[in-house]
Amino acid sequence: MKKKHKRPTITTADFVAGYFDQRDEQVMQALVTAGAFVALADGHVEDVERRELLSYVEGHDLAPTIARQEIVDAFDNRVREIEDRGSANVIVDAFRPVVGRSQPLFLVRVAERVAGADGYLHPNELQSIELVRLIVTNRPSSRSQSSGHRSPCALSEATARV
Repeated sequence: MKKKHKRPTITTADFVAGYFDQRDEQVMQALVTAGAFVALADGHVEDVERRELLSYVEGHDLAPTIARQEIVDAFDNRVREIEDRGSANVIVDAFRPVVGRSQPLFLVRVAERVAGADGYLHPNELQSIELVRLIVTNRPSSRSQSSGHRSPCALSEATARV
């Protein structure tokens, strides 16, 4: 007598929902990584930078299945992880699933928004944005700014460098 194997039943809707949940988790992890990396570049993370990350993610509906508090917690955890372990492997690991699909320029945009959130672009923030751009696009920006001082900027200046 043959044994019948019971196959797990999964509906198309469950499969699609699982796909979007996983995609949103990967996008959210990449976004909080870009935001945390740039926020730490000037030596400290400000609440306004966290709020700007949330505003960008929610305003562009980039991770609709992820709760706001989960994004905040992921950002704070990523800040601690970058402080503890350094940034190179953390960034590459978080960006890899997203970069493989397309050129996610939204990572560069969120980095720019977070960097400009406090009204100043620190030279280290500019370097961090450039590194995010290099990882995502594999090419540097056409504009290069190098200054040893913090420069005042409007939010639009930070986001105009896309």
